[in-house]
Amino acid sequence: MRILHRDAMRMRLRCESEDDLWTLAQFVQGGHRFGMVGERRDSTTGGLEGGRAKAAERRTMWILLEVLSVEHHTFSDALRVHGTIVEAPFDQGLHHTHVVETGDEVEVQSHAPFRTVDVQLIEAAASAALRPKVALIVVEHDEVILFTVAQRGLKEGMTWTMRGGGKRSDERTSTTVKEAFLAKTAKEIAAALVGDVPVVLAGPGHARDRLGAALRISAPNLTLTSVGTSIGGRSAANEVIREGLAGEVLADHAVSRETAFVEEAMTRIHTSGAIAYGVDHITRAVDEGAVETFLILAHLLRGEDGERWEAMCEAVHALGGTIVQCSIDHDAGAQLDGLGGAVALTRYRVD
Repeated sequence: MRILHRDAMRMRLRCESEDDLWTLAQFVQGGHRFGMVGERRDSTTGGLEGGRAKAAERRTMWILLEVLSVEHHTFSDALRVHGTIVEAPFDQGLHHTHVVETGDEVEVQSHAPFRTVDVQLIEAAASAALRPKVALIVVEHDEVILFTVAQRGLKEGMTWTMRGGGKRSDERTSTTVKEAFLAKTAKEIAAALVGDVPVVLAGPGHARDRLGAALRISAPNLTLTSVGTSIGGRSAANEVIREGLAGEVLADHAVSRETAFVEEAMTRIHTSGAIAYGVDHITRAVDEGAVETFLILAHLLRGEDGERWEAMCEAVHALGGTIVQCSIDHDAGAQLDGLGGAVALTRYRVD
């Protein structure tokens, strides 16, 4: 996310990734005003011409909406903002839908100063824009899966599967087919990677090392990290993130940070450590000023009980605690949802 302008009740932003669309979906609320360049049909240009019907022309213009609703799906490439037109050359009062995509510039206006939790979310997205996405490739003996590690989760991309010869009894033929499969896959991966994307190779066997060697031939300038896992498939990708196997390559990504905090929370729960979960328990911890890190699913702050959760966040922040707004769209977020959507890592046990 790029912040182009910011004051207490107005932000102008540029969406630079799919993660930014998720952030914008959390940030924009009903009652906000949302503006961007869009298109409308100008009914005054329609009618009849030479006895034939003439379609109304589409005009490009700045359209500001009073927001009614926001729609977004995980890893989709567009965000839909529905509302009533309050500023445009014509059609004020009519309904319109802005479709926001990567690269678009938008403006969000509020009738009151933006909430602290919303500003923090935008600032986190702006900071995350400085970190590159990471390609995480899971390798097994007959299958290779390419994932993109975005700030808010794992996006599964291309899959390469070896058919036929890899399982023949002739060892020489089998080896030849496997090497050809890995060499071809390496070339296609190198072609699919755009820009200076760090790559993490993961998997349980030696095929990982052989693909790594093939990738170094196809893309000698690639930044490559190889890590062993106990399993393959998507579970291997989650293991890399959960166990921090890729080290600094993924350490600053939101999904890694959130996963590490949730893992710490689960450990403390299992050992009866310094943790609070459940609304009443968290409230007591907040009232005592005991909360060191407060993990909360982002959508809870914008739901029916949003004001209560927001008040807790402000109290934690005022006493030097850290607020982490998590996405539900990865495995750790789903675990947090199972705990009620929020947990507090505390400085000491709160009974």
